[in-house]
Amino acid sequence: MNRKNYLSLLLKGCAMGMADVVPGVSGGTIAFISGIYEELIGSIRSIDATALRLLLRLRFAEFWRRINGGFLLAVAAGIGISIFSLARLMTLLLESYPIPTWSFFFGLIVASALLVSRSVGRWNAASCAALAAGIAAAWWITEVTPAETPDTWWFVMLSGAIAICAMILPGISGAFILLLLGKYQYILQAVGDLNLPVLLLFGCGAVAGLLSFSHVLSWLLRRCHDATVAVLMGFMIGSLNKVWPWKETVSTYLDSHGRPQPLVEDNVLPAAYRAMTGDDAHLAAAVALCAAGFLSIWAVERIGDAVRARRERR
Repeated sequence: MNRKNYLSLLLKGCAMGMADVVPGVSGGTIAFISGIYEELIGSIRSIDATALRLLLRLRFAEFWRRINGGFLLAVAAGIGISIFSLARLMTLLLESYPIPTWSFFFGLIVASALLVSRSVGRWNAASCAALAAGIAAAWWITEVTPAETPDTWWFVMLSGAIAICAMILPGISGAFILLLLGKYQYILQAVGDLNLPVLLLFGCGAVAGLLSFSHVLSWLLRRCHDATVAVLMGFMIGSLNKVWPWKETVSTYLDSHGRPQPLVEDNVLPAAYRAMTGDDAHLAAAVALCAAGFLSIWAVERIGDAVRARRERR
């Protein structure tokens, strides 16, 4: 592989990383559009017992060739560059402009859910039931799980293990999964502050999830594709309860810096939010950014359709 190819892979990884930072945009979708999806999945699957035996026997060259190491390193480096460069920006936006930022995310997730629905081959009783179960489960999680989920080592690792699986699923966002688990802003802050203990725990969970759960997801998609995709779509729809921009804070807690943070919040309409808080509901900006988020996913999908059509003509 020459330098030009490595640079191309690095840039494609950067695009995936940008997508993974934003809830509702899937790094897997970017991988699919850029033409590296199948090679990415194949390379991840090649990290198996045989590859580990080669590594333990110190046969590094054979190990590197087996896992397509140059490809994985270039893509992973690009993803890392984007995540570390954008984390502080996203944290700033969420702290300074929460309503417009959450509105943008809301539009992204609505459009992503519609995009995922196109992957369901046939809508029947089973797939509709799976969709309803996904919606109910995600809605229940957002209702019973407070904004502050445990910061213990096992939950950080679990969050990494689940979120990383979004990389291999076009249409499912890793940042969205973190949002659902209540760890989106926590991990962004850890990235921005270079909190190495948290990042190492998250990274270990991500590696474990990618190497294990990816096979489970692949099996589910092969055996019961439509129901699996419908459940994932339901998770996205149900999560909109958590992303709703206007909220009334019912109770608070003190974070590690002694600052009050929302613990339990109820969704309210913009007019009620303004009446209760006295703050501007930013309705016009919220609607505009929600539409912008929706249209950005539509644009990505149109690009993907064009790429697929071009491949089919070859």
